[in-house]
Amino acid sequence: MEEINIKQLVLAVHTIAEEKNLPEETVMSVIEQAIAAAWRRDNGERDQEVRSELNINDGTAKVFVAREVVEEVGSDAVEISLVDAKKVKKDAVIGDIIEESHDVTSFGRVAAQTAKQVVLQRLREAEREVVLGEYEDKIGTVVNGTVQRVEPRVIRVELGKASGIIPQSEQIQGEYYTVGNRIKVYIKDIERDNRGSQLILSRGNEEFVAYLFRQEVPELETGAVEIKAIAREAGRRTKIAVASTVPGIDPVGTFVGGHGTRVQAVMNEIGSQEKIDIIAFDENQEQFIKNALSPAEVAKVDIDEKGKRVTVFVNEDQQSIAIGRAGQNVRLASRLTGYEIDINQVIVAKPAAPAPRKNIEDSLLDALEKSAE
Repeated sequence: MEEINIKQLVLAVHTIAEEKNLPEETVMSVIEQAIAAAWRRDNGERDQEVRSELNINDGTAKVFVAREVVEEVGSDAVEISLVDAKKVKKDAVIGDIIEESHDVTSFGRVAAQTAKQVVLQRLREAEREVVLGEYEDKIGTVVNGTVQRVEPRVIRVELGKASGIIPQSEQIQGEYYTVGNRIKVYIKDIERDNRGSQLILSRGNEEFVAYLFRQEVPELETGAVEIKAIAREAGRRTKIAVASTVPGIDPVGTFVGGHGTRVQAVMNEIGSQEKIDIIAFDENQEQFIKNALSPAEVAKVDIDEKGKRVTVFVNEDQQSIAIGRAGQNVRLASRLTGYEIDINQVIVAKPAAPAPRKNIEDSLLDALEKSAE
C-alpha cells in the first residue's frame, strides 16, 4: 500500500494554485475528485457515486458513497435496503439517498496512479477554462493566429495562449491552409460540452467580412456610412448593402475606395476568387430588390408583403445574369433583402405585321380608275 499524506496534499493545493494561476477552490476540487476516483478504484465499483472532502484544518480526507434506498436491492454498489439504511439514518424512507462516509488513509499503487492522472487531466482542463475565460471578451473580434494542424474536417489554429478550431462550415471554400501560416480569424464562440471547452473560429461568416471592412473604411467608425445587410457564400461571392447617414456621401464609393483600394484590401485577405458586390441600400423595397439583383437589370418588381415573396421580371438577355451561376445571384439577393425572389422573363409583345404594300402600278391604276368615274 502507498500512504497518502493528506497534509502534503493540502500544502500542494496552495503551490499548484500559484503555479497554474488557478483559484485554490478549483485545485481543491480537482484533488477531491482525484481522491474519490482513487478510492473507487481500490474499494468500490465503476458506477458508484463517490465524492470526497478534504479538511484543510486537520489534514484529513473522507469519501462519501451515495446509495439509493430501495425495497429490493439489485446492486449493492448503488442501492441499499430500507433495513440497512435505517442503521445509518433512522428516519430513512424509500427513494432517499444515503451517504456513508469512509476515512481515507492509504491507496494501492494503481489507485495512487489513477489519482495522479485525474489531477493532471483536471488541472489541464481548469487551466484551459481560465484561458478561454480571457477570450470570452474577444468573441466578435478578429485576431491573428497560426495554423497548427490541418485535419480533414477542422483546422486547428494557435492564438497565443489558447488554440481554437475552424470547422469546415466556417472555412472559405477553396482556401488552402498550411501548417505555420499566419491567418486572421474571427472569434465566433466558445463551445462547451462533455469533452471540454472549445474556441470556435471562422473565416467564412458574414461578420468576418464586416470586420475587415471596418479596418479599411474609417467612415464606418465615425458613423457616416453603415452596413445594412450582408449575404455571403464564402469563397464565391458576397453581397453587402451599404448606406450613408450624411447627405452628399456616396456609400458605395466610400466602401470601394479610390481606384478600388479598400475593397481590394478585403479581397486580399479573403482571396480574389470571392467576388464582392457592394450595393446601395434603399428604404424603398422595390428599389432595394432591384439593386440587390445587380449586375442584372430589372424591368419590373411585384412584391407580396404578406408572403414575403417577390416576383421579378427581366428581359430575356438579363435572365441568366439575374439568376447567376447555379442560382447564386438570386439566392444571395434573397438573403440580403429578406424576400423569396422568383425570376420571370418579360414576354415582349410582337409588333403587329404591317399591311402588305401595293406595288406602284396598282396604285397608278387605282388613281386612273377613280379619275375616269
